[in-house]
Amino acid sequence: MSKNKLLTTCVAGLIALGGQAQTLQLQAIIDSIKSSHPVVKMYDNEIRSMDEAANGARSWMPPQIGIGQFMTPYDVRLWHREGDIPGMGSVMLSGEQMIPNRKKLDADEQYMKAMSSVEKENKKATLNELINDAKQFYYEWIILKKKLVILSENESILDFMIKNAELRYKNGMEKISAYYKAKAALGDVKNMQLMFESDINEKRIRLNALMGRNAMTAFDIDTTFSLSNYASLVFDSILFYNNRSDLKALDQQMNLTWLKQETEKAALKPQFGIRYENMFGFGGQPLQYTIMGMVKLPMANWSSKMNKANIESLKWKNNAIQSQKEMMVNEYSGMAYGMRNELELKKKQLKLYEESIIPALRNNYRTMQLGYEQNTEELFMLYDAWESLNMKQLEYVELLNQALKLQVTIERIIEKN
Repeated sequence: MSKNKLLTTCVAGLIALGGQAQTLQLQAIIDSIKSSHPVVKMYDNEIRSMDEAANGARSWMPPQIGIGQFMTPYDVRLWHREGDIPGMGSVMLSGEQMIPNRKKLDADEQYMKAMSSVEKENKKATLNELINDAKQFYYEWIILKKKLVILSENESILDFMIKNAELRYKNGMEKISAYYKAKAALGDVKNMQLMFESDINEKRIRLNALMGRNAMTAFDIDTTFSLSNYASLVFDSILFYNNRSDLKALDQQMNLTWLKQETEKAALKPQFGIRYENMFGFGGQPLQYTIMGMVKLPMANWSSKMNKANIESLKWKNNAIQSQKEMMVNEYSGMAYGMRNELELKKKQLKLYEESIIPALRNNYRTMQLGYEQNTEELFMLYDAWESLNMKQLEYVELLNQALKLQVTIERIIEKN
């Protein structure tokens, strides 16, 4: 048993030494999503399926071949030759081939080759959503780590308060009420640490899933980040038409609709064909043949109603898609301007916290701590100073979290990857 325990301990030690979690930057996570997320393969296969189907766009109608008796009497005796009178009836072989209009083939080919273009843009739009989900999880992880740093500092501060209070209480120099508040606060800190560590594990699982990896793969993140500046960016239709894949998908849908109109128009053009028949006569009849040229006239009023109706329907469908694009651009523009305004407000608030509020409260705490150490201040005063500083530090981090969420939302809207 002792040998097994020793072996287990050695293996665990080797795993601990060699199994350090890798640290990933945001761009590495984004690259992994682009290459490994299952949705990429799904869209690639769908696009390939459409492109393969387009290879058959110039197919002709299949030829028709027939064999049978032609103008043959029911009386079998009449099949045979009687003196100089040849028999009646024959066996006929026939073949028929329709030749499609070249313009119709061109229109069908262009339409089918363009079908995958919509899915290509849909793929980019879906990736935009996944990438910005990853950004959100990544930034939330950074915020959680910042909160854990604050909690670690708080743990040390509260531990200092508690130990000093215990020592002073023994010497009759301290009131016990603030001591219990510090003990309770220390318990809250440890509880919050457990919650934040659990939240970090949840972000790790979500990011692993987005990267197409085992959900339990261990890794850490690089905590460097920056708040982007969108103050001078104009959120107009040009920006969204150039950037957003869902709008480009609608453009491709409009192009498809126009190409479908062209196929309907080409279907109204005449189609030609040829029919050849060869007869083997009974009872000495000579070989005979028939050769005929054929033409389909789909442009006739009674046969073109459906095509004309489809052409008109597709025109209005394009108008509807154009209106949808304009509606989406208006919505995106309004959202982006609103988010930018809120982001600029958060930046100003963060600056105020960094330059004024937190430094002042930190100096206040240090002053109280110095006074407490010199026995000129009470523990409850030191506790209140710490509590105010801690509250503002957590408010600052939460404000930063809100600013990063706004940044991700803006980048989602303008499709910045």
